[in-house]
Amino acid sequence: MKINFSKLSKIAKQIAEDKKGENVVILDVRKKTEITNYFVIATANSMPQINAIVNEIEKTFKEDYDVKVLRRDGGKTAINWKVLDFGGIIVHVMSQDLRYLYDLESIWKKSR
Repeated sequence: MKINFSKLSKIAKQIAEDKKGENVVILDVRKKTEITNYFVIATANSMPQINAIVNEIEKTFKEDYDVKVLRRDGGKTAINWKVLDFGGIIVHVMSQDLRYLYDLESIWKKSR
């Protein structure tokens, strides 16, 4: 079964917005890297909100689309940033401070 990562990136974005994530963006990086097709980046105001967003994305992808997370970063000890890697999509949910500090959008816009 071929996974439609474009569609799933839009679903992840909608889930983040439904959970009150802010400034949610999808970056199409297919022409810039071989590690993934899309990044979904969202800002959240607290760890409970970060957890709610990533948990709902992971649950929805698994239950509704049979797509399981391959790797996750930002376990119980992580502060203000969690990452879900589904292969064709990598989801970043982080605090505003970390989003500003790391500025992933600018990094990927400037690459290659």
